[in-house]
Amino acid sequence: PTHKFTMAETALMMSPDFQHILRVLNTNIDGRRKTMFALTKIQGIGRRFANLICKKAEVDPDQRSGELTQDEVEKLVAIIQSPKQFKIPEWFLNRQREWKTGKTMQAFSNNLSAKLREDLERLKKIRCHRGLRHYWGIRVRGQHTKTTGRRGKTVGVK
Repeated sequence: PTHKFTMAETALMMSPDFQHILRVLNTNIDGRRKTMFALTKIQGIGRRFANLICKKAEVDPDQRSGELTQDEVEKLVAIIQSPKQFKIPEWFLNRQREWKTGKTMQAFSNNLSAKLREDLERLKKIRCHRGLRHYWGIRVRGQHTKTTGRRGKTVGVK
């Protein structure tokens, strides 16, 4: 559609139990956005995973997230927290064969940032190449560094 609705027009379309901000998994979600895209505000959930969650929960992805019932929100949260129980394939999850437990899971929200920090600390502790590059604050993935990425560093001859 080429016509974008103004706030006044969307106010007319809203139901009385419309929530402007939802709190899901320690994250504030905008109630005016469509459910699929609103879920991507949760760290560790992308567009494809959000779409799959909506399909598994039988929630319309084009519905505004503020119009979701409490049961629908709880179902979405349940699927995010235990995706394997809802037959989401392992290759779809963002943390495969974790080094400590060997299990495959979906990391999200605060858990994701904690796992990332743990991984970097482990790499630094075992003094591997990637860990050292992270420690030194330089490019890790094989990029050229001779001429690029100089911002933030002091450049010049003394």
